[in-house]
Amino acid sequence: MLQDFRSWPVLEAHFTAPIVAIAGDNGVGKTNLLEAISLLGAGRGLRGARMGELGRRADGLARPWAAAGRFATPEGAFDLGTGSDPDGASDRRVFRLDGQAVRTQSDLADRVAAVWLTPQMDRLFQEGASGRRRFLDRLAWALEPTHAREVAAHDNAMTQRNRLLAQGRGDARWLAGLEDAMARHAVAATAARRALAQRLNAVLAAGSATGTFPPARMDLACPIATALADQPALAVEDMLRAALAADRRRDAAAGGAARGAHRADMTLVHLPKDQPADLCSTGEQKALLISTVLAHAALIAEARGFAPLLLLDEVAAHLDTARREALLAALAALPAQVFLTGTEAEVFRPLRGIADIFEARPGILVPSGETGSP
Repeated sequence: MLQDFRSWPVLEAHFTAPIVAIAGDNGVGKTNLLEAISLLGAGRGLRGARMGELGRRADGLARPWAAAGRFATPEGAFDLGTGSDPDGASDRRVFRLDGQAVRTQSDLADRVAAVWLTPQMDRLFQEGASGRRRFLDRLAWALEPTHAREVAAHDNAMTQRNRLLAQGRGDARWLAGLEDAMARHAVAATAARRALAQRLNAVLAAGSATGTFPPARMDLACPIATALADQPALAVEDMLRAALAADRRRDAAAGGAARGAHRADMTLVHLPKDQPADLCSTGEQKALLISTVLAHAALIAEARGFAPLLLLDEVAAHLDTARREALLAALAALPAQVFLTGTEAEVFRPLRGIADIFEARPGILVPSGETGSP
């Protein structure tokens, strides 16, 4: 259910099939709908948008908005809702679980996980490390719900340290406390990233979840991860703590920390070619990302007992006919509920009988009449 969310004045829709396909022209709100679903989990959703960008605009102002979903699980049904504060007392997003206030977003991560691919991610391997790190962290978060808390705590301590250094306030004990927090949380966050990569690579190597998509390997480019490969976590914390203390003058001049969890990067390797993703074609890169999220969905279903929601926006772009058919076949075998969008309804023809297929028009969803609902 949506109320005044981006281009949607109001929407109530029932998505009961394992695969939901939404076709429609550009600009009718398909991506907005996927974004609303992504916001039912923890984090800032598939666009990383700020609160002021989410409400439907009227008379030049963003209206208060809400998004809610009812989830059916083996443990029973529950309702999740999020949106702007109905009382206007806060400019932060509020959450409700079965009508009760949610204390922290990690409580949501215990119930729901979502992973997505969008057209903006087609350049993931040509642009900076921050986008790849966010992608990596979303995957790790779905496996370990406390991961986001570790990353946020590290970044908060780093921000305070950067501010002190920039102001020339050299209180050694204060800086040491912040560096201790950075070291502890950086090692914890990196350990979660390493665990994700190791377990995901095992699923990717098996190939059973990815169909005919090329097997991939996820590699981390991170000195902390390298150190954790052959040293205990406490020893790596001590090493990082000492390095941060030694780097204070250099970091003050540079305006930021040269070491920490924020310096991590990752890449995918096309295993049959033994070639990094940044050297592959656009179509191959898309195929590697698809292979990764398919394997991730299977991994999460096995590890946590529920699969993540898989949100694939215009995923058929850059896929040839054979790979498009392979994708649809792989999705049909997944334990996850999958949401697909596209401009051409004909792309979803092979899904008729197993998917709920909708046509999106401005402000409404129209069922196609051929669904895979029970």
